[in-house]
Amino acid sequence: MRAVVQQRYGPPSVLRTTEVDLPLPGPGDVLVKVGAASVHLGDYFVMTGKPYVLRLVFGLRRPRHGIPGRDFAGVVAAVGKHVTAVRPGDEVFGWSTAGTLAEYACVPADHVAPVPVGTSLVEAAAVPTSALTALQAMRDVAKVGPGQTVLITGASGGVGSFAVQIAKALGAEVTGVCSSRNVDLVRSLGADHVVDYTRTDFTRAESRYDVILDNVEAQPLAAVRRALTPAGTLIPNSGRGGRWLGPLARIVRARVLSGFTRQHLKPFASVEKPRDLLTLADLLTTGQVTPVIDRICPLDEAADALRYVEAGHTRGKVVVTI
Repeated sequence: MRAVVQQRYGPPSVLRTTEVDLPLPGPGDVLVKVGAASVHLGDYFVMTGKPYVLRLVFGLRRPRHGIPGRDFAGVVAAVGKHVTAVRPGDEVFGWSTAGTLAEYACVPADHVAPVPVGTSLVEAAAVPTSALTALQAMRDVAKVGPGQTVLITGASGGVGSFAVQIAKALGAEVTGVCSSRNVDLVRSLGADHVVDYTRTDFTRAESRYDVILDNVEAQPLAAVRRALTPAGTLIPNSGRGGRWLGPLARIVRARVLSGFTRQHLKPFASVEKPRDLLTLADLLTTGQVTPVIDRICPLDEAADALRYVEAGHTRGKVVVTI
């Protein structure tokens, strides 16, 4: 099968499209013919091996899995002998730790969910990691509900575009922060208010918010906290930091600060929960969540897709078709 492969850590130029062996599903696995795979900033970090702390998980000297990519949507080609929930021919979406920028991916059966009727494979592939992060941040960490005010920075990006919609679905009054060119997009996602950061610094405005999901490290934590209510919740979901710890440095600072204030500083890492895939499928089915697709690239242009994501100006998601 054709796949994007990397033999060492490095920039997108280390990627090559080549022929590799077809993976074989184990007893509890599903073999999926991948139709589309989305890429996000985490894929870029894993590809480069920076921050270096990532190598403790993904391989010290070279990537443990030579095929990049995590999110996908496709058609089940074969199932292991213990799999009963899906069968060949079913359209599914989900995530794989073994790489998805390939014609086929082998996935544990509990890492997939049915693609909702009316949702394309491209749209479904855009969902798993980014929408899961948004869902868990809004529902589980901040416990957003009716009557709360929520501000989301990077509201037009991968996580942000889902977070705006999910916060609205949970009943919140939502303010999105974005650039001038994305104001109409963020408003179309359901935001009640939109702040153009090129004209207004939300940290110096009068409004205060019960919850802030900070997807863009454009302001210091102390400045962002000024826009919180006295007992509000700040979720820092950003920060590139240095080559060793990367975003972890900002997470550590938030953890330390949280012990000295009534405000709740809650950095978190999303957890891949199969039931949350089903929740996202329901939100897609009801139309409460619609993926925003920025670019669609063929497999041979996967390196360009990752370069574009790393630049940090995506409108929604970047999807690679196989």
